[in-house]
Amino acid sequence: MTDRRTALIAGATLVAAPALPSLAQGPAMPAPRPIVANEYWADKNGVKLWVYRKRLDQASHRGRLFCVHGSSYSGGTMFDLQVPEREGYSMMDHFARLGYDVWTMDHEGYGHSDKTSGNSDVQSGVDDLKAAMAVVGKAIGGAPRLAFFGQSSGALRAARFADQHPQHVEKLALDAFVYTGKDSPTLAERRKNLPKYQASNRRPVSREFYESVFKRDHSGAAEEFLGSLIADRELRFGDSVPTGTYVDMTTRLPMVDPKRVECPVMIIRAEHDGIATDADIMDFYGQLPHPDKQMVKIGGLAHTALLGVNRGRFHHALHAFLSMPARVDLKGEKGSGAGHA
Repeated sequence: MTDRRTALIAGATLVAAPALPSLAQGPAMPAPRPIVANEYWADKNGVKLWVYRKRLDQASHRGRLFCVHGSSYSGGTMFDLQVPEREGYSMMDHFARLGYDVWTMDHEGYGHSDKTSGNSDVQSGVDDLKAAMAVVGKAIGGAPRLAFFGQSSGALRAARFADQHPQHVEKLALDAFVYTGKDSPTLAERRKNLPKYQASNRRPVSREFYESVFKRDHSGAAEEFLGSLIADRELRFGDSVPTGTYVDMTTRLPMVDPKRVECPVMIIRAEHDGIATDADIMDFYGQLPHPDKQMVKIGGLAHTALLGVNRGRFHHALHAFLSMPARVDLKGEKGSGAGHA
């Protein structure tokens, strides 16, 4: 692992104002702390994987969060999108300002990471995350244990990682998750192109593709310019992405056994998301063993909730889950529930 770059990003733009009489001036407000950004490289059996971190420039943080991207965007685009004259598009900045040490990565075949002959399927993503834990551990000086957030096929990666490597997962948040895929309109449409995805380890992407993503479930769920802006970011890395997660999601579901995910879990379900049905997600939720589990359905959101016009509602739900106070263990014994009404 090498640390390639450190940058200080201004937390706010300060504009000079006219001087006021001293009696009218209140106490000076402290300047916002800057956000520190670092890039690292993880090694997965010779495959170089880009790892990225953002946090406030301070000694301690309220927690650590690792964000796992989906099938069509790299980690930087998904979680650190900078939009001129807009606030709140960078999930990493938002949670860094709340005091979290926020991490993401580009999976094999995406973004800055090495492009190989593999198709970067879900299990490959789990192995990527394991390689990234060595980077995190070295950076923080100890065994890493973080909250994980996964979006779409990133939710499958994160949930399988929680099953296979529970020592690294404090809690797990999933958005746009799918369990069995039963009655999913998105996957039914995707299955029509399965022979193409199975015939090649990469699939083409274009500006038209990225623009269509934000209209698939609801035309008004995201700002009109967003697809084009993301195309500008992603097409710098090439005109194709791996097919592995598309093949997995149309042929191998279910890929996560909920009974084996033993940490606290929150599932965010957007009002408009054809990747799964409510019944499919409720089936998964009902089998989760940990007593601290939440399923939150939020109106005004579509498949890519964190980049939608109502992304503030998504941020609120996720922050509430991450910042929930620790439980006080109960003394005594559990009752039967029978007795006075």
